[in-house]
Amino acid sequence: MSSNAIPTVTPDAYLTLHYRLATLSGEDILSTFKERPATLQLGTGQLAPELEASLLGLEEGSHTTQELAPEKAFGPRNPELIQRVSLATLKENSAFGEQYVIGDLVEFAAPAGGKFAGILRAIDDQGALFDFNHPLAGQTVLFETKIIGIL
Repeated sequence: MSSNAIPTVTPDAYLTLHYRLATLSGEDILSTFKERPATLQLGTGQLAPELEASLLGLEEGSHTTQELAPEKAFGPRNPELIQRVSLATLKENSAFGEQYVIGDLVEFAAPAGGKFAGILRAIDDQGALFDFNHPLAGQTVLFETKIIGIL
């Protein structure tokens, strides 16, 4: 490698960057451009694997905007991840007296430890219907990045 070669993003790169996720209409979902840049190491789970993959090969100093289809972003919507939960299970995972409204994000304890979350879609006397898909699943998004530095 010559001393004037421009560094590029590799699978285990440590990098500083600005990034923005936006809807196709340009509405920000998340952005660091008006704040301090992010510093992260790829391969450690700090970004979704699909987002990391879209950074591979980018050069230090590059500023790009990529349109990522659902399969390259947060995946397609999975109808199997819309599940009915009993009121007993909901109560077990709630703070005492917790009241929910449609659209609330509720965390549940996973059987093997950890947590997972779902969006409440409906509730009745028998139970509640939750959508456990990622909120951006099924959506094409814009992923804008400015690679500031690569180590």
